[in-house]
Amino acid sequence: MQRYSVVVSDRAKNMLGAHVKFLAQKSPSAARDMKDKISTAIRSLSSMPERCPFFDGDFVPRNKYHKMVVDSRYLLLFQIKDSVVFVDYVIDGRQDYSWLVR
Repeated sequence: MQRYSVVVSDRAKNMLGAHVKFLAQKSPSAARDMKDKISTAIRSLSSMPERCPFFDGDFVPRNKYHKMVVDSRYLLLFQIKDSVVFVDYVIDGRQDYSWLVR
């Protein structure tokens, strides 16, 4: 089985940090759990990232990003190039993310 390197962009790290910080204001333990779930999901992309479907949106180029839903709320958007997975966004799926193309 092919193994992929996983690279998390600074933007995705900052987005994850912002989600954790926001949630920690209400519940530090929930924030830790969410961070662990997302971190585990990101690490899992080193194996078979193609299992995740393409992200289809009116405002995103077709077949550019794959998506992974984590804990039914968070959306990881990533690209696969050769043997590298680039995680570009960690999005709270309950929010409007049409800003992706701006």
